[in-house]
Amino acid sequence: MKFSLFAHMERISPDEDQKQLYDEFIELCKIADEGGMHAVWTGEHHGMNFTISPNPMLNLIDVARHTKNVRLGTGTVIAPFWHPIRLAGEAAMTDIITDGRLDLGIARGAYSYEYERMMPGMDAWEAGQRMRELIPAIQGLWKGDYAQEGEFHSFPQTSSSPMPTQKNGPPIWVAARDPNSHEFAVSNGCNVQVTPLWQGDAEIESLMVKFNDACAKFPEQPRPKIMLLLHTYVADSPEDVKLGAKELNRFYNYFGAWFKNERPVEQGLIKTLSDEEIAGHPFYSPEAMERDLVIGEPAAVIERLKKYEALGYDEFSFWIDSSMCFERKKASLERFINNVMPAFQ
Repeated sequence: MKFSLFAHMERISPDEDQKQLYDEFIELCKIADEGGMHAVWTGEHHGMNFTISPNPMLNLIDVARHTKNVRLGTGTVIAPFWHPIRLAGEAAMTDIITDGRLDLGIARGAYSYEYERMMPGMDAWEAGQRMRELIPAIQGLWKGDYAQEGEFHSFPQTSSSPMPTQKNGPPIWVAARDPNSHEFAVSNGCNVQVTPLWQGDAEIESLMVKFNDACAKFPEQPRPKIMLLLHTYVADSPEDVKLGAKELNRFYNYFGAWFKNERPVEQGLIKTLSDEEIAGHPFYSPEAMERDLVIGEPAAVIERLKKYEALGYDEFSFWIDSSMCFERKKASLERFINNVMPAFQ
């Protein structure tokens, strides 16, 4: 099982300097590269200081300047916000600039806050249909001389300009949850990204069952790769485990508030959650986070990840966004590299 880093420029307070946050993001990517991690992933978000990344390919081109070996992944671009010709060309140019290190992760998106601003009136169903139309178009444009008469985009014969460095283009990854998404990915020759969020090992097992079922349904397709994205904190003591769980619980309370899209937002920042609101959440709690995320001292983290490897996951992505300060993120990542990864070599 390979290991990667999943990170954003994460801002939840107006006191946090955005340039400093970006410099810290780059530093984490450099640590991942120097520590022998397989890839760095960063996503696409708009108008949300919670995860600042309006165009992940800009970030990844800069990460390429600071690193030598890591693959550079979009985790993920939001399909309905892109015209296929534009995405094919920009991804290909990114692949050229990064010497063929790009992996292109694509999703339908998750936040209605973004849908309302970028594609007013669009719902999650339409976003999914747009993704299903976009991906074959990208593949066709990379082959060249591709025309489309689609529900959302139609255009005459066109070739991606430029063409990517990698033969057949960068690997495409689809963010999948339901069986239909897994089947779409596998049948179209795409790898699969999954995240159980806070839902724990039962969901992790269920997602693998859906992936295996999709592979069995399309035996003519080579078996793609599957990546598990999960919040991770490697602690240095039992007390630190409890603190990490408390901090990740705070993160998920903010995640839930953004997802519900009911709370006021000012200057890109959602209204601060009080300690009472966090303590009163109906299912987020530090205890649940410790149970359902990867939070523990190195030996416990190794034991947990060995289970995921045994299930068949090809890649485990260390999701570092957490509402923690940079120093705590850095220390956890370094413990992961130094004390956890060697157990899998």
